[in-house]
Parts: sequence; C-alpha cells; structure tokens
Amino acid sequence: MPEFLTVREVAAFLRVKERKVYALAAEGALPCSRATGKLIFPRAAVEAWVSRHSSGAGAAARPAERPLVFVGSHDPLLDWALRESRSGLASFFDGSLDGLARLKAGRAVAAGMHVYEPEGGRWNLGHVESELAGEPVAMFEWGWRERGFIVAAGNPKRIAGIRDLTGLRFMPRQPEAGSQVLFDALVGNEGIDARKIETAAPVARSESDVAVAVADGKADAGFGLGCVARQFRLGFVPLLRERYDIVVFRHAYFDAAFQAFIEFCRGAEFRAKAAELGGYDLGGFGRVHYNGP
Repeated sequence: MPEFLTVREVAAFLRVKERKVYALAAEGALPCSRATGKLIFPRAAVEAWVSRHSSGAGAAARPAERPLVFVGSHDPLLDWALRESRSGLASFFDGSLDGLARLKAGRAVAAGMHVYEPEGGRWNLGHVESELAGEPVAMFEWGWRERGFIVAAGNPKRIAGIRDLTGLRFMPRQPEAGSQVLFDALVGNEGIDARKIETAAPVARSESDVAVAVADGKADAGFGLGCVARQFRLGFVPLLRERYDIVVFRHAYFDAAFQAFIEFCRGAEFRAKAAELGGYDLGGFGRVHYNGP
C-alpha cells in the first residue's frame, strides 16, 4: 500500500464500507488529515489504530502516553505560534540535542531542531536516524532561517566574518544548541584557534538571550537569528541559511492539540507574523524529510 491512503483504500484495507470510514474519521476515532479538501490517512497510523483495537496475546501495545510538551531548539515564530494557536502544547526549549534526548526518553511529543551535519551537508537527518531508530516518528520542515552575527546597532566593531571575532567578547550557546554545533563547525572550517575568541559567561540558553547580552553590552557579538536582531533593533551580519525541522511521534501528530497547532500555522495570521519578523522562508513548510517505521 502507498504511504497515504484514500477513503476507498482504507475501506478496502479494513473491509468496511466507505461511509463507515467517513464516520470513524468524523468521530476522531480514525487518524486522518484533510488535504486539498479530501481526507487522507497515513498508512502507518491506520495500521497502529488497528493494532490498538486488537485483542489477544499478539495484540500490539498502545503507544506510551507522552506529555504534551514541545522541546528542542528555540524559535521565535514557533514559540509565538504555540501560544497563539491555543493548542494546549507546553514548551521547554533548551537546544536541539537536548530536545532529541527528551524525545527519546519519552518526555515530549515533538522537538524542533537545526543540527548541521557536515559529513553529508544535511540538516538533522543523521541524528534522528541514529537516536530514534525504530521509533514511529516523522520529521517535517518548519522553514529556513537566516543566521549570522548579532552585533550592536551600526556594527561598531566592523565584524564581517568569523575571523573578526578574535579578541572580542562572544556570547556562546549551550553545547546542546544547534547554533553552537554549527558555530563550532564553522570555526573549525576556518582553521581558527577557538581559544582566541573570548567567550562571555554564562552561556545564552535561547535566541533572545543572545540579543539581550549584546544589547546590554555583555558581548560584542553572538551567533543568532536575523529576526531576533531586528526585534531588538540590533545590527546583523548574515552568514548562512539553516533548516529548522520538527520531529514528532506520528500518533501525537494526529492528536487534537498538535492538529490545532498545525492548522494555525497554515493560516494567514501565521504567515503575516512570519513576514513581520523577517528572515524566514516557509515555502517548504510541512515537507516530510524522514518517516520512521
């Protein structure tokens, strides 16, 4: 069977009439999504639904209940959307790798991440395949973001690249943050001795914390997002674009809370906010980059 099923295909699979499939979908009993005005059913979710309603010694266990928490890397637009959608999803942002670990430990239903993988020039995929091997998760694209150096207004230190950080105070992120993983890789590619870059303390634990440190004069620069620099009326030196993905357990994707969040992100209010913040390319929003077993 294909990865996504039509009403007719689901009816044939379950050996029921099509009107029964519509009834199950309307009741919220059978996981589905509406695309281009038509109902579609992820095959894996349908198979899991059948397993949950099986009986006997061979029946599959119901997936463990996970707290409705969104973890991983902080993103200003995503943080805003979680609140404005009134989805009921709580959030705890402490870095991409921290989010992946919490997802693996069953302490969340979804995680946001932007970990660069230089060996393949990819984003996130290798980490998800390694840490969540065999887990029923999917990874889809949130969007591309503009990343570079957040500096004081007017860029008084004339920072243009990584080599210009030597001798300046730099605000680092926690080791679990995708931005710190990327920054360390860029420093290594430039052949720079990281010890020559003076780092401020304590580390910034969010994108906003980086901007606050620069605005307060505690650091001359930080590796952050363009939209955050603009929000704090600071200078910005663009360096690259990065892909931010969302990893979610498939059964949680079709729960009411996550669906409320996704539906909000497809609306005009969300797109207007993204344009207001700037630095986002959401053309690939929802594109699936990984679908586990």
